[in-house]
Amino acid sequence: MYDVYAVREDFPVLKEVVYLDSTATTQTPIPAVEAMVEYFYRYAGNHGRGAHRLARETTNRYEDARETVASFLNADPSKTVFTKNTTDGINLVANSYPWEAGDHIVTTMLEHHSNLLPWLRLQKKGVNVTVVSPDRKGIIDPQMIENALTDRTKLIAITQVSNVFGSIQNIKRTTKIARRNGVKTLIDGAQSAGHMPVDLKDLECDFFATAGHKGLLGPQGTGVLYIRQPEILESASLGGGTVSDVSGLSYTLEPSPACFEAGTPNIPGVIGLGRAVEYVEKIGVSEIEKHEAKLSGEAAKRLSELEHVEVYGPENRAGIVPFNVKGLHAHDVALILDQTRKICVRSGHHCAIPITRFLEVDSTVRASFALYNTEEEVDILVNAVNALKALVS
Repeated sequence: MYDVYAVREDFPVLKEVVYLDSTATTQTPIPAVEAMVEYFYRYAGNHGRGAHRLARETTNRYEDARETVASFLNADPSKTVFTKNTTDGINLVANSYPWEAGDHIVTTMLEHHSNLLPWLRLQKKGVNVTVVSPDRKGIIDPQMIENALTDRTKLIAITQVSNVFGSIQNIKRTTKIARRNGVKTLIDGAQSAGHMPVDLKDLECDFFATAGHKGLLGPQGTGVLYIRQPEILESASLGGGTVSDVSGLSYTLEPSPACFEAGTPNIPGVIGLGRAVEYVEKIGVSEIEKHEAKLSGEAAKRLSELEHVEVYGPENRAGIVPFNVKGLHAHDVALILDQTRKICVRSGHHCAIPITRFLEVDSTVRASFALYNTEEEVDILVNAVNALKALVS
């Protein structure tokens, strides 16, 4: 196991707060920030646009980052597209796939709005959508997904890890079901990439979208979309960098990934993301997974032992612990924890209103853990929540 206290030195803000909101955004380590600063100070140029030394250096560093990220996910770099975030990647698929009226999509009630709303909007084009419900612990039975398939089903869209429950879905079985039935799969990997090993060739999914600013430790405004068969999509966004030729009223697109990356990209962000992924690789994603599971498991167990607290989700979870304090609104709990102990947790519906309503609550408090959190911080959280019983007794 790695030395968590040594790791914390690369995240200066952790000296100021107890940061338990990494499901929303992780902190970015100093080496990744320094890589972005180096871009601005030493070689800032545009990507793929120019023969001068700064443009060449920028392009090389940007494409080096693509190689790093693709290797980390065990994907082909030519099928690895940089986006703004997970939402952007999912919308790229939704807006670029050749849908026809009568087509059918299966998704789940667990989904973040980013993996639900783009599919619901397609109903305006005559696409039908089925939403499968989980059990009370936030687990989707793959058999229910298979039962929902029709002869017009084109896509199964499902999260790998629920951002509300921390529940881990059986993605491998789901992709097998999809292949057996000639259906494509899109995996929302926002809460899995960087938190647990992700091997896209082993998963055999068709699309995998994730964010740079979560488990990959990169900056906001970066994301990754893997497209197994780029030729089936016609990018909804065209412009600079996407074409190899324009003649009269026609044009010829560049091959993937360029045809999906219109305009000047977030160059410093992508370079920082590449360095952040190297940071994760050096520590070891399997070690990170064990560390986060240990902390979240301990936090869930101890919080559930408090009479005034209700904890949601399965026993075996990712680094996410949702809970409520009976008699207090989630926002009030989060505010008190911040003001009294400098504990940063998320409160609300977590951009997943349907599953929050499924729990028959309007919001939850969510503590989420990353590679830099410690057992002492679990103690601080539990003790602070325990002290709230004075307000509800």
